[in-house]
Amino acid sequence: MLQIAICDDQPQELETINSYIKEYLAAHMLEADVRLFSHPDELLSAMEGENFHLYILDIVMPMISGLELGKEIRRFDHETQIIYATTEPQFALQAYAASPINYLTKPINKKQLFDTLDLAISKADLTQEQTFTFKTADSLRVIKLLDIVCCEYRSHAVIFSFTDGQEVISRTIRESFSEYCAAILKDRHFLQCHASFLVNMRRVERFSKDSFTLSGGKIVPIAEKQYPAVRDTYMDYLMSKGGNR
Repeated sequence: MLQIAICDDQPQELETINSYIKEYLAAHMLEADVRLFSHPDELLSAMEGENFHLYILDIVMPMISGLELGKEIRRFDHETQIIYATTEPQFALQAYAASPINYLTKPINKKQLFDTLDLAISKADLTQEQTFTFKTADSLRVIKLLDIVCCEYRSHAVIFSFTDGQEVISRTIRESFSEYCAAILKDRHFLQCHASFLVNMRRVERFSKDSFTLSGGKIVPIAEKQYPAVRDTYMDYLMSKGGNR
């Protein structure tokens, strides 16, 4: 299901955008969970446990501007779609640091918003419902691929690192690491960069010749012999996302 976050400190503007979104969803027979936030801090708190496909952000807000909010969203999610909706056209150039899909000025033109939603939803990554099931020493876990930062093979088990900082260890595995993670590696967002590591490319913050730095600061090595293939795969991934990194 499509997840949409709208953040605007003006109640009337928030409700207007929400009503337009509802009208758009009804016209296109789409299901979505639309969350309304009247303060940037509320949205930042929600982002600690939730992922959104689309953010619609005001720019002039208390404490944290929409520009800063957009940059913070991009730190954690390089693929989500961002739309700015503001009364201040002079911030348009600065706004593009967050790679928004559009910059709309208020009062919002419904047709422009609907056209932008068409594009945003066509680009939205709706794969977050894809899951992977594995056994731990005492239970069966079902996890969303979107929540994985990386996987590490160690002492005949796989350590799953998640976006919330949690680490979970599988039970002892008999197959190879690559075979165990084959279902995950079918997802184009994942890359095996070392015999003992695979990474979620959505969570990469820095790429160098010998390692990836992931969200949360975790550093994952790149095998020297695999570097050319890893580099090409990662660059192709970035190009497919329009160079938003």
